[in-house]
Amino acid sequence: MSQQVTIQVSEHLIRQAAQVAAQTQRSVEDILAAWLESVTTERPVEELSDDEVLALAELHLTDEQDASLSELLGRNREGTLDADSQRGLDEMMRLYELGLLRKPLQA
Repeated sequence: MSQQVTIQVSEHLIRQAAQVAAQTQRSVEDILAAWLESVTTERPVEELSDDEVLALAELHLTDEQDASLSELLGRNREGTLDADSQRGLDEMMRLYELGLLRKPLQA
């Protein structure tokens, strides 16, 4: 069950969410909700061991996951996703976004 709330966020966050939304054919609201959900289910980087942080730095989609994501994004652009495929796309985007959000910035 979900509930609608109104929050105020920075322009920077809105721009980031809008970019991801455009790439995935999803609404900005869906992207922000997914990001908020991930914050409550993932441990903060500060709480991770050194080995876990190093593993995050190396995190990337496998070739199979990348191909699947590309295929799902193409079908989404064409409007041919069924409900199961949409859930699959949502999960792949969650993995992709998680990798981007949690990966340390490169100097």
